[in-house]
Amino acid sequence: MTAALQLNDKGDLQRFLAEHYEKELLRLVVVGSVDDGKSTLIGRLLYECNGLFEDQVAAVKRASAGEEIDFSLFTDGLRAEREQGITIDVAYRYFSTRRRKVIVADTPGHIQYTRNMATGASTADAAVILVDARLGILPQTRRHAYIASLLGIPYLAVSINKMDLMDFDPAVYARLTKEFDAFASTLGFEQVRYFPISARGGDNITQPSGRTPWHDGETLLGWLESLPHQRRLDGAPFRFPVQYVLRPNLDYRGFAGQIASGTVRVGDEVVVFPSKRRTHIAAIDTFDGSLGEASAPSSVTLRLADEVDVSRGDLIAHAEKPPVALQYLEAMLVWFGEERLDTSRRYLVKHTSKYVPAHVEQVLWRKDLEALSEVPAESLSLNDIGKVRLVCKRPLICDPYTENRKTGAFIVVDPLTNDTVAAGMILGAAGEAGDQEARSLISAEERRARLGQSGAVILLTGTPEVQTLAPRLERALFDQGRHVVTVRGDAENALALAEAGLLAILYTPFRRRGWGCGINSAAPVSPGWSWIPPTSWSAR
Repeated sequence: MTAALQLNDKGDLQRFLAEHYEKELLRLVVVGSVDDGKSTLIGRLLYECNGLFEDQVAAVKRASAGEEIDFSLFTDGLRAEREQGITIDVAYRYFSTRRRKVIVADTPGHIQYTRNMATGASTADAAVILVDARLGILPQTRRHAYIASLLGIPYLAVSINKMDLMDFDPAVYARLTKEFDAFASTLGFEQVRYFPISARGGDNITQPSGRTPWHDGETLLGWLESLPHQRRLDGAPFRFPVQYVLRPNLDYRGFAGQIASGTVRVGDEVVVFPSKRRTHIAAIDTFDGSLGEASAPSSVTLRLADEVDVSRGDLIAHAEKPPVALQYLEAMLVWFGEERLDTSRRYLVKHTSKYVPAHVEQVLWRKDLEALSEVPAESLSLNDIGKVRLVCKRPLICDPYTENRKTGAFIVVDPLTNDTVAAGMILGAAGEAGDQEARSLISAEERRARLGQSGAVILLTGTPEVQTLAPRLERALFDQGRHVVTVRGDAENALALAEAGLLAILYTPFRRRGWGCGINSAAPVSPGWSWIPPTSWSAR
């Protein structure tokens, strides 16, 4: 590496390795808009923290156009990235300081690659967001900050970059920090810290800068070293999604996977979900031998004391702190798909180690990142963030995202293209438990495919002669191959039949008081009746 380690004997090497092993781990993500200097900042950290090999430094020096090192080349490794001067893929780099080890993710700033940014931020303990001092707070800056808070990242460093191009003017720094602070104060970060930096010049990154005497002197690296350790989930409930069933011979049956959270010990009472069968942990096996206990994020094989039917996708948890089973749930979605969210389509939800068919029943609202308001929406487009009501074919064994980032997160997959179209964070159950049991498990799309028609209400009103018109209309539609039924005066019953996929002829000599029908696309087909989609009914 750029700074050689002087290890005199085997004992020095062992001590060095032991100290390195004991250092706390910090997962860091660097975000921001296009050309804010994210890759340059990370390259500077790697260079000054001795996180590079000598041949890497030599290669980048040769590739740099001028005499100065282009630090962005340490992370932007794709040819397209170097040609365009932008980050496309998430690049993970590693360096070590005196106090801790750091895994840093360099994420794209381009709006087209917001999905990559969310991927890189999903496992982070802290985030650094860069703001170009020349351009100020941009819409993409707000979007990335909101996604970081949505993903549960507690600590945020706001680095006002390229201050050298603004002559390190303290008024520029004060204006941008005030503007961002007004935005960030509503996002729920535990701590937000501001730094005036120059990634190219190295100011206030690892060493205090003499060009910012008005700054308190704290550096970005010093702040990273001072953060409390976040990844120890010793007190979290035990969660073990089963990834694979091992059956090498008749005498061995083990369930392999990665511990998502918590700690498990031999003899612990556990419950297997969704069957809810209780048993005990008989053994914890690894490649190196059996263990008495294991904690997240270890990958282990569990053997159970009883013969319990367990398959891939099941979840093993402690009996005293079980997860929840949700089939109807509310979640936050970050939409990645090029095509808009279609509430009539079925998607696949990938949660822990299993796929579940699901559909979005309703978009509750979409987040306006400029006004920080929740605006009504019927769908979500590329890079939109919104709250939805999700209906799954089988219950998800999960926890709210705020309590467990592993079992509270999921992705949405388009089954036709196999593309990941959204990332989701579970908020909790949708409505009351009784409402969940009463909801149908059959989607409107499935009913259309089975019946060959969409459900609707045909409303007949006016003179008493509609009483004779209704059966004639029912006969005519039935002879045309339609699934149709006649209802007299009961609007609730007609609506229920329409939601089941039938054509419900609702007739009454006089319009029923208290009901209104919003006829948005229904021109009368015949005098006295109209075609009313069930979704247009509204009680007044």
